[in-house]
Amino acid sequence: MEKPTLLGKILRVVAIVLLGLTAAFNLMGGAGSSCIALAAEKYGEDWAALIPYKWLYQLLILATLAAAIYGVIVLIRLIKGRKGSYNQVILSLVLVCIPTIIQIAASRSLRGASQPNDMRLYITLFTLVVLLILRTPAIFQQIGFERGAKGGAGSATGGLAAISTGLLALSVQFWAGSTHTWDGVNYADAWHLQIAVIGWLLTVGGMLLLIRAALNGQNEPVVEQLQGEQANLLA
Repeated sequence: MEKPTLLGKILRVVAIVLLGLTAAFNLMGGAGSSCIALAAEKYGEDWAALIPYKWLYQLLILATLAAAIYGVIVLIRLIKGRKGSYNQVILSLVLVCIPTIIQIAASRSLRGASQPNDMRLYITLFTLVVLLILRTPAIFQQIGFERGAKGGAGSATGGLAAISTGLLALSVQFWAGSTHTWDGVNYADAWHLQIAVIGWLLTVGGMLLLIRAALNGQNEPVVEQLQGEQANLLA
């Protein structure tokens, strides 16, 4: 089996960071929609049509969160290069699209609009298309998704994904504010403390993973030398 090329390594990092951001979008989007699903009557006339169907939205939110959490689990498996992880990631993207499409259709039918869930669907579909393109045999062999990350490669990739996701969470009140503001209230910032804690944990954790990757990279020549000496002794 061929070793990953430089282009393959770059594409692997891009794919994993994109998957991390997609998982974050779906987790935050699912959690954010829970406000409407649980208490649509508190948000004015624009949401009144959803009140009789709160049960449907609650089921859809649970399905979205379950699929998004599954996506995080299989993403970690992909970062570690586990067998079958690529197909599991594809499955997670398909699974998260299903309740999202149903929610968009229901919202458009009941209230004539479905933002901001549209953007969440578009991002997930974009990620799915990118992953399917990377499955092209000539590209897939260069990437080596399931070969297992050696040395600090897995830590570096995971660190970049964690930092990107953390920064996305920390800035959610800014980039999502325009589609989450009603009557002058920015509901994207409703869970400010909780999201800030998660965002900082991801960002700091990602930095620690990058440091770990750098230290592993420095130790690799020493490890290879010791392994070579051990092989010579056994020979």
